[in-house]
Amino acid sequence: MVCGEEKMKLGFKIWLLIIVFLLSLLSIFGMPLKFMETGVVITNLDSNNTLFEQGLRQGQIITTINEEKIKDLEAYTKIINSMYPTEKDIKTTIQTKTGEYILFGQEFPNLIVAKIPKSNIKLGLDLAGGSRALIKAENKSLNSEEINDLVDITSNRLNAFGLTDLKVMPISDLSGEHFMLIEIAGATPKDLKKLISEQGKFEAKIGNETVFEGGNRDIASVGRDAANARIESCGQADSGYACRFSFLITLSGDAAKKHAEITDKLDINTTSQGTYLSEKLDLILDDKLVDSLLIGESLKGRVETRISISGSGKGATEEEAYENTKEEMKQLQTILMTGSLPYKLEIVKLDTISPLLGEEFINTILLAALVAILVVAIIIFIRYGNWKSSMALVVTTVSEVVIILGVASMIQWNIDLPGIAGILATLGTGIDDLIIILDESTHGTILNLKQRLKRAFTIIMGAYFTSLVSLLPLMWAGAGLLKGFAITTIIGISVGVFITRPAFSEMIRKFKKE
Repeated sequence: MVCGEEKMKLGFKIWLLIIVFLLSLLSIFGMPLKFMETGVVITNLDSNNTLFEQGLRQGQIITTINEEKIKDLEAYTKIINSMYPTEKDIKTTIQTKTGEYILFGQEFPNLIVAKIPKSNIKLGLDLAGGSRALIKAENKSLNSEEINDLVDITSNRLNAFGLTDLKVMPISDLSGEHFMLIEIAGATPKDLKKLISEQGKFEAKIGNETVFEGGNRDIASVGRDAANARIESCGQADSGYACRFSFLITLSGDAAKKHAEITDKLDINTTSQGTYLSEKLDLILDDKLVDSLLIGESLKGRVETRISISGSGKGATEEEAYENTKEEMKQLQTILMTGSLPYKLEIVKLDTISPLLGEEFINTILLAALVAILVVAIIIFIRYGNWKSSMALVVTTVSEVVIILGVASMIQWNIDLPGIAGILATLGTGIDDLIIILDESTHGTILNLKQRLKRAFTIIMGAYFTSLVSLLPLMWAGAGLLKGFAITTIIGISVGVFITRPAFSEMIRKFKKE
């Protein structure tokens, strides 16, 4: 009986592995378990609707609509399509995990939802799908303060444009040159290029005098809802179709006063179109004329905070012209809200990847890794003739991967293709280290088992610090695009050296005693 209790007794290192393993599972799947959650998660929500005003936000999970349980995306789509659109106002009660929201209307608002993630593991752009751009200022080398300012302004612009799953960050290469990295899930390279290729310098001029500029200094608010923004009727143009848009903006007090001072000096002209001031309000974007608006005589010398902005878009078909006009209006609204970028930008690298490709890649990698671990376990069994050592190797290796993913989930580090390469590299070095431990525990008669395992760890620690030093420069190499590989590998080899491999050596000691 005493002998059996001795066999069942686990040492500190094995208990440490078990505890960290369980905490990693908790970090990955959360509590309650995420893969058991039902509902849909909100990924995008227009700020110009009553639900937003009531407090509904991106990231909240919709659980019921009109007391009907939402199990998944299919159930959500089915109930919304069965209710909307209607010919009369109806009441809709939306229940989330944080509260209840009530909507009255004939149409459901522009609300984009998605499946609830089954874990807390965040996938990088390479696996989730979308576009990524590496950007620098054109003809100018930016310092760290300037690149941070550029990141802040760009983030504001892209967030105002309504993009979700957005990541904008400053990075640098080994030479010290600073770049801005933008990753947007679900956007195409064409969309991303259009958003960042123009500086977005907006000016409204009367004659040669600037009345107001884009940004919150002169623009108090920009109308984006149906009441304050619209696309007017489309018609045939010389080379297809053209549509016009208009939306209202609210000027700041200083900008409205400046508008009054400039218009007070103008003459009044009477034309066949009506009575207007002698100069037009010219809308200029990136030094190009967008539109020229007639100024009614009633605005002469008047402090008016509400101004109508208009423009146009073209297309080969009426439908294409409408969509292009809609995008042009949205772009101009965004620039008016956020102001211009401080520098003209140059796209150094532009990538895209399909989310389907990422999903297939993950499945292939998981299968390949599992097969590789099992093959190694079989080889270990054939080589050493001990099935317990083979099983210990499998358990240790799988635990190492789970702990890496748990740490990544805890620090919210995105797992991308370089990160997966880092996990695979960790598996390779980890199995090498485990074989060293097995070899040292099997061969040699001069030193006892404890001394042989200590010698194995001397070799492992030497290899660890060598790898650590060589990985640090990779965090900045390639303008930071290899950072995922470096971070994931550093986490992996550190977990191996300080948690999993000591636990493995303790397992081997217990097997030898038995």
